[in-house]
Amino acid sequence: MAKRDYYEVLGVQKGASADDIKKAYRKKALEYHPDRNPGDKSAEEKFKEAAEAYDVLSDADKRARYDRYGHAGVDTSGPGGAGGFQGMDMDDILRRFGFDTDDIFSEFFGGGRRRGGAGGRPRGERGSNLRIKVKMTLEEIASGINKKIKVRKQVTCNTCSGSGARDSSSVETCATCRGSGMVNRVTQTPFGMMQTAVQCPTCNGAGQTIKSPCNVCKGEGRVFGEETIDVDIPAGVHEGIQLSMSGKGNAGAKGGAPGDLVITIEETPHEEFSREGNNIHYELFLNIADAALGTKVEVPTLDGKARIAVPAGTQSGKVFRLKDKGLPALQSYQRGDQLIHVNVWTPKKLTDEERRTLEKLRDMPNFKPAPGKEDKSFFERVKDVFS
Repeated sequence: MAKRDYYEVLGVQKGASADDIKKAYRKKALEYHPDRNPGDKSAEEKFKEAAEAYDVLSDADKRARYDRYGHAGVDTSGPGGAGGFQGMDMDDILRRFGFDTDDIFSEFFGGGRRRGGAGGRPRGERGSNLRIKVKMTLEEIASGINKKIKVRKQVTCNTCSGSGARDSSSVETCATCRGSGMVNRVTQTPFGMMQTAVQCPTCNGAGQTIKSPCNVCKGEGRVFGEETIDVDIPAGVHEGIQLSMSGKGNAGAKGGAPGDLVITIEETPHEEFSREGNNIHYELFLNIADAALGTKVEVPTLDGKARIAVPAGTQSGKVFRLKDKGLPALQSYQRGDQLIHVNVWTPKKLTDEERRTLEKLRDMPNFKPAPGKEDKSFFERVKDVFS
């Protein structure tokens, strides 16, 4: 597939200034960063595509060759191109261009992410995200809840505190990169030799190597274990919604940052209510006498019981509304309603006395169906409920 125009990738005009190009790349990097798009391969490819575009357009010489010859004028298969970004951590790509990732995420997310290693350089490999499902009743959804959840996952090794080394003397400065975590790579291009800085292959950018690994974790810095996590689930969630807890996923290797915990909500079917958005529905069954004569009945709600008056002559299909007795909207003060649907119960079996009584009523004038304008059709009743 043909490469897209680099200016188009970053969303800038061809005559854009270096500062505009930098701002555009910063925006794209944050939009497609894996921390915002966990598990999204398409976002990862767009992130690398933006990095390739910025690698060219941020360099005056490369940009001049690109403006004159297009993609043929720049080498995008070597370390400076998209091929050179394959296998690199997304944050390593940002740092390669001089961006402070903690500063960027502090601006966009209200707080930076903790990094290990000297000079703010990340240590080890980031842990993978952990995905779990949490079942909730409608009552729990209505009020929100704190759940203590025990999860089995990769946790930091207590023996080596996540370093992966047997002891402090087992860690030494990487001889290849001399502790910088980066090495220079020289590549032959159509325009001559090009030198770029890439992650050290010996220490994988950590700047340190381990002579004697920890006996417990075998140098990984993490082991399988269990952790009980307090999960605060807000009111108003719904089936399938995903909540993310930063840093509560699997521990990273050799001191790397932990992944995130992704929680998927599952609604437990309710015995009495059904849900539609933030409204809940309840089926009320009345006998013929109560529907004809009128009555007062007690109905369940999510937070207790409510008493409603059923007027005389109530027809099957009538809907009563209990305002604000439904579910709260997520992160909002609005609340749904409880809709009570009347069903006039027709007995399936009759005693001789009941049959004789009904036989007397059968031919009485008021027991003959005579719907009027006030007796609306099913669709009109539905329209009234939601208007």
